Amino acid sequence: MRHREPPPSLLGDLTPADFLAHYWQQKPLLIRGALPDFISPIDPDELAGLACEDGIEARLVEENGPEGPWQISHGPLDEATFARLPEQDWTLLVQAVDHYVPEVAALLEHFTFLPRWRADDIMVSYAPPGGSVGPHVDQYDVFLLQASGQRRWQLGGKIGDEAPIIAGIDLRILEQFEIEAGADWVLEPGDMLYLPPAWAHHGVSQSDDCMTISVGFRAPSADEAITSFADYLGEQLPASLRYSDAGMAPPADPGEVDDASVERMRALILDTLDNPTQLAQWFGRVMTQPKYADQLIPADTPTDTESLVAELQNGAQLMRSLGSRFAWRAQDGSEAALFVDGDGIACALPLAKALASDIPLDATLLKLPGAPELLANLVDRGSLFWPMEELEE
Repeated sequence: MRHREPPPSLLGDLTPADFLAHYWQQKPLLIRGALPDFISPIDPDELAGLACEDGIEARLVEENGPEGPWQISHGPLDEATFARLPEQDWTLLVQAVDHYVPEVAALLEHFTFLPRWRADDIMVSYAPPGGSVGPHVDQYDVFLLQASGQRRWQLGGKIGDEAPIIAGIDLRILEQFEIEAGADWVLEPGDMLYLPPAWAHHGVSQSDDCMTISVGFRAPSADEAITSFADYLGEQLPASLRYSDAGMAPPADPGEVDDASVERMRALILDTLDNPTQLAQWFGRVMTQPKYADQLIPADTPTDTESLVAELQNGAQLMRSLGSRFAWRAQDGSEAALFVDGDGIACALPLAKALASDIPLDATLLKLPGAPELLANLVDRGSLFWPMEELEE
């Protein structure tokens, strides 16, 4: 199976192995010229246009808003809102811009040194001079790529969960923020700052064209994972699998929850949860769940497999839907589980690998067993689509 040439590394002089061993989830890294001569794939007017559309997650943060300090307005915004804004001290943030702008989504091709299923989304922010969201902490890994203009970043070290935040506002701004020595930089276009989770940071716009691209990587919290996995298992467990105390000794006190009873329940829970096969199936599904499920548009009518094959043989290509997530896991022999948008589908291993990669989806795939039927299925789900220009030719 052919592969695309990887884009140039954005890690500077570091190899991916060095970055993962010494920085990833451990400490920040500033990379000057990560993408030399970088030109932003989106401009402020286009970003504002997205923020005005229904269904797109957008926030406007005003440090001195008409209704109070650190005022937040949620999208969709309107022209009147933008018209009243001052010349400084506000920030526009739009989530998941990679779901709407292919050129922004293409930036993810620079991050193949990380699992694709770890990526969350690409947020883009615009701010005139002084614009910021205050010093804060994020609980995820993020790469902050300067797209245009200049932004000053200051870091305050790793912060615990107990760090106090300013009360009475909708933002989680730290009450105290001490700048680490040597952690105060102004980023130019193409510069990039990596931050691991829980690292305090404060970014302030230094120009009237400051745009920052934030590539975030998600990790489920322990409480989310335990709850989700328990729900997944619970849907498959028979009602007959229950707490049992056959052969127990008479209780010393019938009102006591004794150690033996607790141990029996502990064994039931741990034995049920300790299922590597089911854990892998759940993990693949949960890590490919789309950020916004309503963005996937199922086909109006079932796809005709023969027509799909004919289109591909005539030179057409299918496209992965922006916002769709693909991953794979090998099963027995030459089989695999293809995880796509929160579901798991059994298929041939080479086919799963191809779909979860970035290679073109063309007639070459038809050589793989089960490809026509699976491709048709994914078109019907909305995970794959035909570019309109190809259908109109």
